[in-house]
Amino acid sequence: ELHTLWQNEERAAISSGKLNEIWHRRHDYWLLAGIVLHGYARWTDIQNDGAFGVINEPFKGEASKGNFLEMKNKFLARRFKLLEQALVIEEQLRRAAYLNMTQDPSHPAMALNTRFAEVECLAESHQHLSKESLAGNKPANAVLHK
Repeated sequence: ELHTLWQNEERAAISSGKLNEIWHRRHDYWLLAGIVLHGYARWTDIQNDGAFGVINEPFKGEASKGNFLEMKNKFLARRFKLLEQALVIEEQLRRAAYLNMTQDPSHPAMALNTRFAEVECLAESHQHLSKESLAGNKPANAVLHK
């Protein structure tokens, strides 16, 4: 997910010519560097440190909003959680490779994964039914219920 997100963000930043104003992987790098220096969830300290000024660039247009700081801190916290999850997964993959671990296709968890993918596909293909159901379409409601 992270690599796809980075590609989309970077494409948007480059095509618009707003490399500092649109959050992308460079901002993530500086966010992680700020956390290393200032500590976990120390958003205010990171934002106030001039060395990490690039982190503030994407938010300059939002500064006039009343809940600006809360919105900015929540974004930084969510973005850090995404980066943190990616780092954890990367470490798990590194350990699995180091221990020469492989996935067993016959393991019950793999069957569960297959079923989950089927359910997700079904939900996506019937997404329009929820709108129809809310609009009062009784047949759509019945199909959605099943």
